[in-house]
Amino acid sequence: MSDSNEKKFLKGAAILAGAGVMIKLLGAVFRIPLTNWIGDGMTYYSVAYAIYGTLVVIGTAGVPVAISRLVSESIVQKRYRNAHKIFHVATLLLLGVGTVCFIICFFGADIIARAVGSPKSALAVRAMAPALFFVPLFSSFRGFFNGRQNMNPTAISEITEQLVRCGVGLSLAYVFAFHSGDMVKAAAGASFGASAGAIAGLAVIALIFLLNHKVFRQKIECGDPMVEDGKYLAKKITMIAVPIIIGCEIMPIMTLIDTSIVMNVLQQTGWSRAATEHMYSLYGGYCNPIIAFPQIFTQAVAVSLVPAISRNFAVNNATEVNETIKLGYRTTMIMGFPCAFGLFFLAEPILKLLYFEQPESCREAAPIMMLLAIGVIFLAHMQTSTSVLQAIGKQMIPVRNLAIGCVFKVFVTYFTVGVHVINVKGAAIGTLVAYFVAMTLNDLSVHKYTGVRHNISLTYVRPLIAALLMAAWALGVYKGMMILLAGHSGNMANALSAAVAILTAMVIYVILIFAVRAITPEELERMPGGGRFARLANKFIRR
Repeated sequence: MSDSNEKKFLKGAAILAGAGVMIKLLGAVFRIPLTNWIGDGMTYYSVAYAIYGTLVVIGTAGVPVAISRLVSESIVQKRYRNAHKIFHVATLLLLGVGTVCFIICFFGADIIARAVGSPKSALAVRAMAPALFFVPLFSSFRGFFNGRQNMNPTAISEITEQLVRCGVGLSLAYVFAFHSGDMVKAAAGASFGASAGAIAGLAVIALIFLLNHKVFRQKIECGDPMVEDGKYLAKKITMIAVPIIIGCEIMPIMTLIDTSIVMNVLQQTGWSRAATEHMYSLYGGYCNPIIAFPQIFTQAVAVSLVPAISRNFAVNNATEVNETIKLGYRTTMIMGFPCAFGLFFLAEPILKLLYFEQPESCREAAPIMMLLAIGVIFLAHMQTSTSVLQAIGKQMIPVRNLAIGCVFKVFVTYFTVGVHVINVKGAAIGTLVAYFVAMTLNDLSVHKYTGVRHNISLTYVRPLIAALLMAAWALGVYKGMMILLAGHSGNMANALSAAVAILTAMVIYVILIFAVRAITPEELERMPGGGRFARLANKFIRR
């Protein structure tokens, strides 16, 4: 893989990962005070957000990937005019999608809220409806810039979107909760934050587009003037996007089915309704949000892979395609292994650090967290292989493979949850099986269509060794700190011990990655801003 392409790919992944961390932190800042302020009103917000989450996938999951891929292919062939035609056609498609979703959500809010058994959620659903119009348009710009391997506009606009969402949503929730005491309106105010954020994000990325319009025009003038027919492009975009949308909808739908299976089977096997709800909250409420955090980094790699591979695949540059795939897998594993082992070995301390008012529930949730932590590796691997297949025009294959994995999940969850000693941990086991099956099938397909062969030691063994040593260090530091802080309160001791263990483990892991040569100083120099770190590494790591 050339230095230029490698640097673009790694820079894109780094930018999206950094933005993802900020967005997740802002999301936590949003939800914690919101829950404290509106209490049971969170039910109305949660219902609205669940409906929004299902509909917004239509406009944000597949079309941006299709735009990114097709724009990347056109640019590498110097067909700049065609790249802009793709963007314009996709924007019109997403304008239609956004309009339909807005109409359904805004005018059908009462019907939808009654259908899900929460009539008072209608106002929150209606308040979030404008976001369904603006977010798809926002996604069109994101796909265009991502296809140019310029992730900065996406990162800037997404951070802006989240900042405005938090500011507007919390402000309105506070006013309604404390000045009128109306929790229905408070939840709707929080929901409107998503709409305000979407408008702000769209405005920012559209402004960046306009500021670069002169550069785009210059490229168009000196490039190939030929463009494809609009209807033909719409068909191409749809054919790429629809399978991805279906694939992205599989897991939300399966989660709903999963909830039904767990709740019903537990009660059928002798658990009370109260016990069932408590156990499911450990899985869905305590563990899943934490397990989702590592996906920020692995998903950033996956998103960056699509244009990086597509541009080389379009010109039949098999060497560059394979080198990019290898780098993508290596980067994913370097990120995935430490996240997985850190969450596994420090499951209970991390849970108690975040949910310090519920120590007993944290203790019960720890075994579930440990199981799901293993799944981080499988999910990261699956995301990478999914992006590879999407980039080479095989987007239906990961959809099929994930569907097969989900079928396994249903059967495994159903039979394991019914075993008394396993109970809700069966849902975590089912998730592990689903990711493993989908990952394995994806890898077989990647090898079949690209012929790529990984260096097992470089891609898996060395990051694995570094991550295990890091995890052992983190656990040792945590236990040592807990002994030193034995005279302090349990919450304070745990918080300090976990924080020190995690922070020092991050430093140790970076050192170990160089020590086992999972990445070399020469490779680091080719990363964005990596020259300084490479020089530092050369001072401390024997080469």
